[in-house]
Amino acid sequence: MNIATDASAIRAAAVSDRRLQPERSGNEIESLRKALKEKGVKYAMGAYVDIHGMPKGKVVPIDHLAQMAAGSELYTGYAVDGLGQKPSDDEIASMPDLDHIIQLPWEPGIAWMPADNTFRGEPYPLSTRVVLKKQLAEAAAQGLGFNLGIECEVFLLRQDENGALHVPHAGDRLKKPCYDLRGFMDNFSWLDRVATTIDDLGWDLYSLDHEDANGQFEFDFQYADALTMSDRFIFFREMAKRYARDEGLIATLMPKPFKNRTGNGAHFNMSLYDLESGDNRFARDPAEDRRGLGLSDLGYHFIGGILKHGPALCAVFAPTVNSYKRLVRQGAMSYFSWAPVFNSYGANNRTNSVRVPLGGGRCESRNADGAVNPYLASALALAAGLEGIREKIDPGPPQEDNLYELSEAERAGRGIQFLPQNLAEAVAAFAADPLVESVLGTELRDEFVRYKSEEWNEYHLEVSPWEVHRYSHLF
Repeated sequence: MNIATDASAIRAAAVSDRRLQPERSGNEIESLRKALKEKGVKYAMGAYVDIHGMPKGKVVPIDHLAQMAAGSELYTGYAVDGLGQKPSDDEIASMPDLDHIIQLPWEPGIAWMPADNTFRGEPYPLSTRVVLKKQLAEAAAQGLGFNLGIECEVFLLRQDENGALHVPHAGDRLKKPCYDLRGFMDNFSWLDRVATTIDDLGWDLYSLDHEDANGQFEFDFQYADALTMSDRFIFFREMAKRYARDEGLIATLMPKPFKNRTGNGAHFNMSLYDLESGDNRFARDPAEDRRGLGLSDLGYHFIGGILKHGPALCAVFAPTVNSYKRLVRQGAMSYFSWAPVFNSYGANNRTNSVRVPLGGGRCESRNADGAVNPYLASALALAAGLEGIREKIDPGPPQEDNLYELSEAERAGRGIQFLPQNLAEAVAAFAADPLVESVLGTELRDEFVRYKSEEWNEYHLEVSPWEVHRYSHLF
C-alpha cells in the first residue's frame, strides 16, 4: 500500500502549514486499520528521521492506529540528534503520514509510515520533514509543485572480522567496471530482490546497472513529488541494507568507501510543475532555447539560485567528512572521478555540479551523495531555486569544457569557483548564508552547524594509521 500525495493535498498544505496531514475522520482511520489488518499487518511503525536522515520511531499494535494517528507516541527529543531539546523539555509527538504507508516486504506484519514531529500540537520546526513540507507550501502558494528524482548508488560488499570492506566477488576487478555484466550477474539475487521490491511498491524502476566502481550498483526509478521521493530514498537505504544482510553482505551508500574507486552519489534531478495543469515549467524546445539546453527562463533562474547558494547547499548535499573524499577531481584514482568540484552548470557535462541532461526539462545537482538527508537538502534546494526565480538570477553561459583540465587562470577568467573542499568549509558557508536561516530557522541551522562542527573536530583530532605509518619513523 503506497498512496502518493496529490496536487490537492499540496495546495491544501499551502493554505495552512500547521496541518501536517489531511484530516481524517475516525471512520476513515478505522477502515484503514481493518484494511491493513486484512493484509496481515499486526503493527504500525511511525518513522521520522533525525538531522542525519536516520529513521527513528516507535511501533504500536495495529489496533492502536487511531491513537498513533492522534499523536499518542511521545519522544524525548534530547535522545535524538538535531531536535534541539534539553533534558528538561517537554516531549515531542510523532504523527504518522497515513498517505504514505508501506507494508514491509521482508516483515509483512509491520506497516512502515513516514512521520512528522509535533510539539504541543504544532508542527515542530526542527523536524526536517516538516521543513520540507513548509517549503513545498511556499512553492504551492505560487502555483508550483516540486518534482524530484534521486539516483540511488550503493556498494554491495563483504566485511571481514577486522571491519575492513571488500568486493565480495573476485571476478569483479576490472579497472573500469562500469556496466560490467559479469559483475552484475554475480550479484543478481540481491539486485533482483531490490528491483522487484521497487516495482512491487509502485515506484516504477526503469534502470539498474553495475556502476563505475567494483561492487557498486545503481537503481533508477521514476521521479515523484519531493516529499514522496524523500520518503522513498529513506526507505530504499533501509531496504538495500536489509536484503544485503540476508546475503551475508553489507550494502552501504557511504559516499566514499574506497579511496581508489568512485563514490556513491545520490544525484538530485529537479523540476517545477504547474499545480493546476501538471505541466513541466522547466521544459522548452531546445530549438527555441538560445542556450540550446531545453530549459525555460524559469528553469535557468532556478539554476541561478542553486549556484548562488552552491557552497551552502554543499553542506546538506554532502553532509559528512567522508563526502569530500568523493568530491575530488581524481584523488587516489587512476582516472577522473566524475564528481563535481566546481560551482557551475552545463549540458551533458559531468564536470559541472549542475547538469542539464539531454532534452532539458530538468536540472541535476551532482553534489548530493548517499549520506544526504533528502528532506533537508530538497527544502534548501527548492528555496534557493525559488529565490533564483524571484530575483531572475542569470546563471551565465553553460560550461561545456572538461573543467578538470582547465588551468586555474582559465577557470578564474570564467568566474568558476570551487565548491567547499572539506566539511569545515561547507559548514562555514552554510552558517554564513542568510537563506539557510530563513528556511530552517535559527535553531535548526544552529543544530546542524553544531553537530557537523563536532563531526569535523572529532575527525581532525583522530590520529589515523596513515599518519602513524608516514611520520612515526621520520621524527
